[in-house]
Amino acid sequence: MRNTYFFFLSASSLPQLQSNIISADSSHESICDITGSKSVRDISGHKLRTGIDYYILPVIRGKGGGLALGSKLNGTQCPLDVVQDQPEISDGLPLTFTPVDPKKKKIRISTDLNIKFSGLTICVQSMVWQLADIDESTGQRFIKTSGVEGNPGPETVENWFKIERDGDGDYKLVFCPSVCTACIVTCRDIGIYVGEDGVGRLALTDGTAFKVMFKKAYSAVSED
Repeated sequence: MRNTYFFFLSASSLPQLQSNIISADSSHESICDITGSKSVRDISGHKLRTGIDYYILPVIRGKGGGLALGSKLNGTQCPLDVVQDQPEISDGLPLTFTPVDPKKKKIRISTDLNIKFSGLTICVQSMVWQLADIDESTGQRFIKTSGVEGNPGPETVENWFKIERDGDGDYKLVFCPSVCTACIVTCRDIGIYVGEDGVGRLALTDGTAFKVMFKKAYSAVSED
């Protein structure tokens, strides 16, 4: 079955003004300070901020590029699944991060976040990430779009994700919301599930987590 990808216009279509390589003077802090920080940092050593577009890229290259949108395993187009773009050189599509406290301007480890693709698609659903119900054909719980932004509580518990560090110090995405103290939630890392169509989809996993890094999509404001 042919998987359909969706691309849309966003500010990230502007020429890339930022290098992928961390320059020696890109941060005034030492590497030890950066890796030990509670602030999440992009590949240039800058702290992730709300309202800024970023790409989510794999730490381990060779099996695909950044995150994008694709049709479901059964061919249904809307709402869209979160997939790993197949070309390794692709950055995928830009996203924003919004913490549970929208007044916070910097993204921190272990904080509940809404993750949202920027721009528009042919689907009427929102581009906010959401944990889908169990897929009967695979037994997987995929990450899809159509979530609700904000409004933390039991009605939106499946829309909240976190960025954590793994044992190697790399970043990973997890589903372990703490926005509802009365809810029973099973925490899981997020990994890549490759279906029969050859497409890697984000899904909960008890196995290998998807190690990620973050790249600012275009030049915006100066960061620390």
